[in-house]
Amino acid sequence: MVLIDGQREYLTDEERRLKEDRERTKYWKKWGPYVAERQWATVREDYSPDGDAWSHFTHDHARARAFRWGEDGIAGVSDTHGLQNIAFAFWNEKDDFLKERLFGLSNPQGNHGESIKECHFHLDNTPTHSYMKYLYKYPQRRFPYEDLVQENARRSRDVPEYNLIDTGIFDEDRYFDIFIETAKPSDDPETLLFRVTAYNRGPEPAPLHIVPHLWFRNTWSWGREPPEKKPSIQKVGETTACAKHWKLGDRYMQLSPSPGVGPSGQDVMPQLIFTENETNFETLYNGTNKMSHVKDAFHKLIVDDEIKAVNPRGTGTKSAAWYAFDEGDGVAPGECAVVRFTVGPKYEGFVDEELFDDIMEQKKSEADEFYHRISPMPMSEDLRNVQRQALSGMLWCKQFYHFIWDEWANGDPGNPPPPASRKNIRNTQWKHLHLDDILSMPDSWEYPFFAAWDTAFHCLPLAMVDPDFAKKQLDLFTREWYMHPNGQLSAYEWNFGDVNPPVHAWATFRVFKMERKMYGREDLDFLERVFQKLLLNFTWWVNRKDSEGKNVFEGGFLGMDNVGVFNRSDPLPTGGVLEQADSTGWMGFYSLCMLNMALEMAKHRRTYEDIASKFFEHFLMISDAMQFRTGSDSQPLWNEQDGFYYDAISWGGPWSRQMPVRSLVGLVPLFATLTLEPQVIDRFPAFKKRMMWFVENRKELVQRNIASMHRRGKGDRLLLSLVSEERLRRILKYMLDEGEFLSGHGIRSLSKYHEAHPYEWDVNGQKYGVSYIPGDSNSGLFGGNSNWRGPIWMAMNFLLVESLLRFYMFYGNSLQVECPTDSGDTMHLGHVAEEVQHRLQHLFTRGDDGRRAINAGNDMLDYDPNWKDNLWFHEFFHGDSGRGLGASHQCGWTGLIAKMIQDTGTNCRLPQTPRTPSAAAAHYFDDIFSRQKNVGKRHHLRRSSTNRSIGMRSDWGEETENGDAESGNGFGEKIDRTGSVYFDEAAIKEKEKVDKDVAKYVQDQLERMRHPDASDRYGDELEAQLDEK
Repeated sequence: MVLIDGQREYLTDEERRLKEDRERTKYWKKWGPYVAERQWATVREDYSPDGDAWSHFTHDHARARAFRWGEDGIAGVSDTHGLQNIAFAFWNEKDDFLKERLFGLSNPQGNHGESIKECHFHLDNTPTHSYMKYLYKYPQRRFPYEDLVQENARRSRDVPEYNLIDTGIFDEDRYFDIFIETAKPSDDPETLLFRVTAYNRGPEPAPLHIVPHLWFRNTWSWGREPPEKKPSIQKVGETTACAKHWKLGDRYMQLSPSPGVGPSGQDVMPQLIFTENETNFETLYNGTNKMSHVKDAFHKLIVDDEIKAVNPRGTGTKSAAWYAFDEGDGVAPGECAVVRFTVGPKYEGFVDEELFDDIMEQKKSEADEFYHRISPMPMSEDLRNVQRQALSGMLWCKQFYHFIWDEWANGDPGNPPPPASRKNIRNTQWKHLHLDDILSMPDSWEYPFFAAWDTAFHCLPLAMVDPDFAKKQLDLFTREWYMHPNGQLSAYEWNFGDVNPPVHAWATFRVFKMERKMYGREDLDFLERVFQKLLLNFTWWVNRKDSEGKNVFEGGFLGMDNVGVFNRSDPLPTGGVLEQADSTGWMGFYSLCMLNMALEMAKHRRTYEDIASKFFEHFLMISDAMQFRTGSDSQPLWNEQDGFYYDAISWGGPWSRQMPVRSLVGLVPLFATLTLEPQVIDRFPAFKKRMMWFVENRKELVQRNIASMHRRGKGDRLLLSLVSEERLRRILKYMLDEGEFLSGHGIRSLSKYHEAHPYEWDVNGQKYGVSYIPGDSNSGLFGGNSNWRGPIWMAMNFLLVESLLRFYMFYGNSLQVECPTDSGDTMHLGHVAEEVQHRLQHLFTRGDDGRRAINAGNDMLDYDPNWKDNLWFHEFFHGDSGRGLGASHQCGWTGLIAKMIQDTGTNCRLPQTPRTPSAAAAHYFDDIFSRQKNVGKRHHLRRSSTNRSIGMRSDWGEETENGDAESGNGFGEKIDRTGSVYFDEAAIKEKEKVDKDVAKYVQDQLERMRHPDASDRYGDELEAQLDEK
């Protein structure tokens, strides 16, 4: 939403739905993309005696074995409790079984840990899931399961993974592009429309079987639910099945015949098939099945032609509609097969296809309008596409997560008890967990479980489109069924007790401020509720991670898996205690975030002034302990000779040793930065009085740790920071050096200096060391599937950018640094922040040569018209080339790119645009005005045909399959609603009037960007400020 002059607002159709959901007048989010892409090999499904989740429940088992805690599938949709599920299966008549779920390697199988081996893309999604679009690329040849397993097993950790695109399976374009769209009709959140459009990209006809599934999660086999509550699905017509559930009521799957693809031209009629969602004990264990028809029946029927595998009575707890596009030789080259069906509470008896297609296209149009309203500023279509897919991917990563420790640990009454040893393998201190929620997952396949600090980062881009969901995520982690009674936040299911960086307070305040800025809503109840719980968490940190009470923190793991010389989660082989620069920096950051929140709430409840004073003083104590030691204390974490922060091992008293490794560990102290507005200080006399007492009575401590109390900064601001100006300059000299941290695509996690100068420590004959490794990890530490010794990590870059902006808010133009170091190109820190953001955006955007850095020079990904506009959002990126690494659908924290595009996409230059010292600042703020010609127009939307013969028309796909490539010429042109079934002339006139207001807003923002202090515009998102009246 764009607020015009702080008063006028116009709700798009999607925002209207969000409002109805927030006010609980309609439950628009009840159905969404909540089915996991991988449920097998999760800790929840692990009932082994040794905790080996990867081998206990394999991909092969998933076809025939009922899940206990959730479900998985392709483009799956479910209710918020995962009870009723809809997903898709396919068969090309070459594979040995249906493509019912996405394939990937387990952690032991991959040369860099677990890894998906498929090609799918999350193309579009709205916060209420009123429109969703998913692309799955299905090979026409036999899927290379064995080749992927064997080749990755053969490869060492020193070479890249072997992925599906490396196998040659897509040569000659012998694959189907299968687009799966889902929509909800206006004013009907319970009804779902599904359209599957599968294009044959190959040179020859090819058969395809499309098999939509409707089934219930198995809740009845565990002895915890009375038999009468068991749900059922029953055939009630040739093209209709009725699903009955005691909570959800009756819901009908109504199928449309599909246009034929063979020479006869006859429609393809779906065949309804039924079985039970029960384990096949006979196939898996040579046992006896509890039911005659079991989970893998559809594989046996369609692939093996076992007619008796399915229930002839047309009933069960699992059903599917089998569409066989196999007449003649199948789907012709360039043509498509189309499947349409609905699932909802109303029984119609048939599907009105033209109305169906009109609704589908209308929802796509409404999604377009929503996303343009979220980011109305002019930017390239390529950047707009990156931003939309990033946000859509985050919404596709919302999954149902169910876990109850007591039931998991002790087993179910309907099954044999689990091995006794299993209770003591992991998470034994987390017996209070009772989780049954929709959560934002780090990655839809590789990480189908929450991770606390990942979630905090997720919430910023999520707040752009759905602040209510973002707030819900942050709130949940502090609730009593998540947070440990001692105040610790749960980390992730492999080890809930591991320690993640304390970023929850930062994310909470940022989401609060973003909602107020973008939507005009100020949710103080949310802010206060989370703050109160975080007081417990802060106390846990102080009591558990500052073992000697010195305000220097150990922390341990802290998310950056292999960044250190030693495994930071294990006892040190040297003995002693690891004093961590990043842990202490994080706690300084945590203190300032809590101070910021307390000042915000003090504007409404004066008691928070005292709490603000507490965090002000605590921060100064941490800052002093990190940098200055006296008497018998060990040396500080700051190395004066090198001008950098290092971890140190302390053996007590003066005995300590720094480890001079230049890594993100030494940059984290930059995060602990806050500017205090003079108006804010003056508004709180109790806080000001206590602060001034501290200044007068602890002068040495204050002078060492507050930039200036007498010579204020820009705007008369006060700066709280772990680093002084002199130290900041020294650290930035490393950080902005292209031979150290600064790459063409962001800030590296380890300095490139260590490529030629690795750090080593010999401990009793065993060598430990750190060297620059820009790509995948070369060790198995922490599973081997992530690497913090060189690659670029989006979340840490985001915090560094924010820190630069905070410093700029204090120093303004008075602090100029070379960027890059030794380039002769000087700029203030606001420009440095934008330069880093632009480099990060260059990971995804096309350069002058048409390539995207993330694609590592792959011609198919960069140039093929059926691939080049579809993006993967990787977990981390190669420190030199920008190649995407790790999990490929990590829309979690990599989705932060959407926020960066919103902030700086308007003036983002192309990756290869030359820069000179004299032109740098002008490029950021002036060049954009000479390029923008269409301010005031609206994005033009081309509509696809809604003709019944859509499945016979190859030209339909060229207009809609990639969606945005030819959909308009950027911000400006009017939306064409004349073809809408919801045509309303008055509404159109109102929207056109609002379009003019938005255009004026855009022009005003562009004018602001021309101002020399343009980078100061972020202050209302970062700090506690006085409310404007």
